[in-house]
Amino acid sequence: MNPLEILAQDAVHLQHSFDSTFVFGGVTQYTLYMILCFIITLVVVLTVGRRLTLVPKSKFANMVEYGYEFVKKDMGEGAIGHGYKKHLPFLATMFFFILICNFVGLIPGSKAATGSISITWALAAISFVYFNYWGIKAHGGWGYIKSIAPSGLPKVMVPVIWFFEFISLVLRVLTLAVRLYGNMFAGHMVLGIFALATSVFISAGLQGDFLFFLPPVGWMALLIAMYALEVLVAFLQAYVFTTLSAVYISLATSEH
Repeated sequence: MNPLEILAQDAVHLQHSFDSTFVFGGVTQYTLYMILCFIITLVVVLTVGRRLTLVPKSKFANMVEYGYEFVKKDMGEGAIGHGYKKHLPFLATMFFFILICNFVGLIPGSKAATGSISITWALAAISFVYFNYWGIKAHGGWGYIKSIAPSGLPKVMVPVIWFFEFISLVLRVLTLAVRLYGNMFAGHMVLGIFALATSVFISAGLQGDFLFFLPPVGWMALLIAMYALEVLVAFLQAYVFTTLSAVYISLATSEH
């Protein structure tokens, strides 16, 4: 059979391999990977917490501490400003959990928990509830509702602007969820297609037509380049999700 026909058929199976399937009971493979990543995150935090010293001696502890400082300065202090310290546990947890989920998903044969829209919805919902909670705590219930519209507007414009600002507020949970899911799913799909194309044409070459060995050389190079890019995307998506959460906290708690 023509390798392109085989590739087209296998691509359909590849796409379906990303669908959620129940492993046991009502638990899907994405849920299992989410639990695994939660355990890894917990172990990392507890292990590094016990090894903290004035001058870090462990490279691993130093790397995690650098990541925490990055969250503290860039996402906490940089995005929230005054009062950022009380939000650091939430921001650091989000950042490290999403980062670990993304990196675990890059291991061949594994699944990225963030490649499931239901899990990214859950993460986005947690962030949404969190910044709204702090907004209500900062302004009071009615004060927070009024603060959705910027102050200083003509009274006749307040209901219109408030409505559009409220829609924008609600859509934040959608943008957080879809951005993270879309980037992780698309990246893994591209990696899968390149890996599949490489294996199909190598198999065809082994069956006698050595010309089929030529395309996989380029695809293998692209696969390596795409894998390196996906590592960067895994970090950037954790960064973007956490930074946006910090910005939303700042907008919810600040005076408009």
